[in-house]
Amino acid sequence: MTEDKTQFNQWYEEDSDTDQLLRDAVANSEEQHNELSLRPQFLREYIGQEALKEELAVYISAAKQREEALDHVLLFGPPGLGKTTLAMIIANEMNVNIKTTSGPAIEKPGDLVALLNELEPGDILFIDEIHRVPTNIEEIMYSAMEDYFVDIMVGQGPTARPVHFPLPPFTLIGATTRPGMLSKPLRDRFGIINSLQYYTPEELQQIVVRTADIFKAPIKPAGAYEISLRSRGTPRIANRLLKRVRDFAQVQGKEAIDKSIVTIGLDKLRVDNKGLDETDHKLLETMIEYYKGGPVGLNTIAANIGEEAETIEAMVEPYLLQIGFLQRTPRGRVVTESGYNHLGHAYQREL
Repeated sequence: MTEDKTQFNQWYEEDSDTDQLLRDAVANSEEQHNELSLRPQFLREYIGQEALKEELAVYISAAKQREEALDHVLLFGPPGLGKTTLAMIIANEMNVNIKTTSGPAIEKPGDLVALLNELEPGDILFIDEIHRVPTNIEEIMYSAMEDYFVDIMVGQGPTARPVHFPLPPFTLIGATTRPGMLSKPLRDRFGIINSLQYYTPEELQQIVVRTADIFKAPIKPAGAYEISLRSRGTPRIANRLLKRVRDFAQVQGKEAIDKSIVTIGLDKLRVDNKGLDETDHKLLETMIEYYKGGPVGLNTIAANIGEEAETIEAMVEPYLLQIGFLQRTPRGRVVTESGYNHLGHAYQREL
């Protein structure tokens, strides 16, 4: 140990950049700590989703009283609304460990067995993007969820043999932005199924104020509210916009983030007063200019604006549908009168 320390000191003295590298490492560590601290740890700290919190509080309390594992939970809704945060909160409330992974990361049965093998009684396995779990893995999950065992084949050819793995009682929490892509047998094995809704501006304002306090960035109520109005009803976006506005406020020497610097910063980022960004504008403008507002098919829109159809469907459309700027019809997508008005176009009624 002494020899290692001596070698480290020699290296430290010889490398003129080491001091700066270490400072950068500390700064990165602090930034990562801030990112983690943005997540509330318990239901009482979680802002918004009141009905969902009330339900979860009942289920968690009942499971703890019975000293049982919580029933399996499926959380769905648009990206950035707090599904991962809720999974971690459930683990904290249940006072158990949580293992996290994602659907695409589980490529073969051995991957799933390795994760399940690490669980203790009552622990939680969280699978993000659960709709992307391969079909052969999904079938193995059925017995794991219902009867707490998995049977897999080990080896190949004549030497292949079935192996039975008993499992402790555990909770599977699945998160998805596309619940319709889950098979019915998998969906039916979740005892608790809840959707997360977009946040109100008032709820997002509370989140922005909390985040600003964590970042030690003073913010005025009007500034926090302006950020919330442009955050698409999504905490993740609200926190991201706050970080960028904080940069503008710092460079301009502002003592606190107010409405004026928020407006300047977000206008520079091309985020309008409804939270629409360049992609949203491009999509709506393309539909209006080239297709008279629709109806037009999703794949046609995707080809025109250079985005994947799945990205548009999962990341762009939900908010435009929520605020009434876009409609889905059997013939395709249609820009509404509200969408026309927001972009400053005269509404073209369908003949």
